[in-house]
Amino acid sequence: MPIAAILALTELIAHSTAGTMFELVSALNSGAELLKQHTSNPISLSAGCDLFVAFVTTFAHESKSFFDLKRELVRQGQLYVKEASTSRSKIASLLLDFIPDDSVILTHSHSRVVTHALLHAHKQGNKRFSVYVTEARPLGLGLKTYQILIDAGIPCTVILDSAVAYAIGKVDLVLVGSEAVVESGGLVNAVGSYQMALIAKAANVPFYALAESYKFYRMFPLSQYDLPTHNDEILSLPTSLSSIRKPAMMSENPQLTMSDDQVNKNPGVDYTKPDLITLVFSDIGILTPDGVSLYLVGMFAG
Repeated sequence: MPIAAILALTELIAHSTAGTMFELVSALNSGAELLKQHTSNPISLSAGCDLFVAFVTTFAHESKSFFDLKRELVRQGQLYVKEASTSRSKIASLLLDFIPDDSVILTHSHSRVVTHALLHAHKQGNKRFSVYVTEARPLGLGLKTYQILIDAGIPCTVILDSAVAYAIGKVDLVLVGSEAVVESGGLVNAVGSYQMALIAKAANVPFYALAESYKFYRMFPLSQYDLPTHNDEILSLPTSLSSIRKPAMMSENPQLTMSDDQVNKNPGVDYTKPDLITLVFSDIGILTPDGVSLYLVGMFAG
């Protein structure tokens, strides 16, 4: 989504009639807001938009005219998107030495960068390892990760989200992807990542976050409730018992399941504090959470 946002804003510049930098940046900010309004989880998209707008405002150039400048910005945007396609391969290569032979890895839900790194370690790195992946309710995206790894010949088992503490004693390292890595050095990812990091910290198991640099986001949440995805409906309690709907009974398999209304009152992402993260693997290198903070400050300072 961040790459799609950068492409969209690049296209906006190509068709813009702006004659000054002020007009161009205003158009980009308006376009970014429009994109954010059309997604329920704008975090990673916002990271891409903010990154591109910061690039435009700090871009050093020697263009003879504003038209030439816009053309160069479009070229640079397209070039960045092309280079960004190699981000996951760079991260996979950096991670290789951190996966010991015969190790057991725990991952959460489905992350394309994590899956890419595991496939790379198995095929190119000839690493031998096994994987536990959480089911990741309510969407069950962990089953997608499971199928990809099994098809590649990597031993994998799906575990309940509530079984992470039970399984952690068998785990050598934890790998998670990211929606965004924020200015504090913390991580925004699929809900359940925070409790996984807490458990890994308590068990003294390394917790590694994998994040493409276009997911570095200049935001500084202090708690779960500072995330832009949080609203008053999430974790809301009923005002009266009469408003509570009983969970529906499944016809073929008589077991209780959450209603759509109950699912919608749960968060989709959570915030993992930087002190719980061992290292962040990115296409710009292996960083500590403090290193992410320094990189973001430098990037937005031009």
